[in-house]
Amino acid sequence: MNWEPLLQVVRSKLEEEREEKSRLDSRRLFHGRGNCFPGFERVCVDSYHPAILVTLFEEYEGETDLADQLWAMAQPLGYTGLAVQRRYQPRAPIQWQCGEPVEAPVARRGELQFPLTFDRQNVGFFLDIEPGRQWLEQQVQEKAGQVENLKLLNLFAFTCAFSVVARSAGELEVLNIDLNKGVLKRGQANHQYNQLATKGIRFLARDALRDFKRYDRSGPFQLAVVDPPTRQKGAFEVEINYAKLLEKLPACLADQADLLFVLNSPAHSESEFRDMISSANPGYEVVARLPQNPDFPDKDLDAALKMLHVRFRR
Repeated sequence: MNWEPLLQVVRSKLEEEREEKSRLDSRRLFHGRGNCFPGFERVCVDSYHPAILVTLFEEYEGETDLADQLWAMAQPLGYTGLAVQRRYQPRAPIQWQCGEPVEAPVARRGELQFPLTFDRQNVGFFLDIEPGRQWLEQQVQEKAGQVENLKLLNLFAFTCAFSVVARSAGELEVLNIDLNKGVLKRGQANHQYNQLATKGIRFLARDALRDFKRYDRSGPFQLAVVDPPTRQKGAFEVEINYAKLLEKLPACLADQADLLFVLNSPAHSESEFRDMISSANPGYEVVARLPQNPDFPDKDLDAALKMLHVRFRR
């Protein structure tokens, strides 16, 4: 297997890191899944300095050679370990193949850090949605102190990175909703890890759709993030449930609210997503689609992660 086209992309980004002060920020070094690099569609390489994580979604010839060549480039930049996750194997094991295991890997975003779990399929931090985090950061900075009782509803919160970013950007209340108690505990730990006050930050294990009546009175919310999984067996199916959730949502929103609606489904186009939103409530207005994270190039923008800034007016 000739890995040189992949290595050229990684080499270029590592050179950028060498020259920039923010080189410790976590980022994707190679994104094959956007189908922009023929032959490498099932490979991704991420930087969580001082760890490198290579993710393989199918078996490739010369996987060890790839790890060795990446390590030869990364080690001089202060990386201490390279791990490979083989998603094509049962339970998607992660093995440290070069250097030494990084005992406590973290994702870095400026001054913020998010502890990762390299023993699970999802390490606990999604790099592709960074433009959404930047959008929320800006919204909080603009509204905090200007809007009375500023509140954020964070649906499908996972490990609550949006909540951490929001709290670090300004004073507000946040309600984090996720079915999984375990990820919410990690979300709470993420706030504590960054020495952020958790007063006014709530973590509720609820079904965002079925339990709506159990949290809707916690508003009104002037900000909301809705970032559901495409498919969560027995709980949420984008095709069936997303529109229903968007129909319910205005009941807990302020008379004017700024919303981030996210769709991570290659099977649904941006046009279909916009139609779903406009059909759910006449008060929704799509302001703009957020730009893609430049580290995640995609041949088909309709298949890529879709992040829409939506304004609601009652």
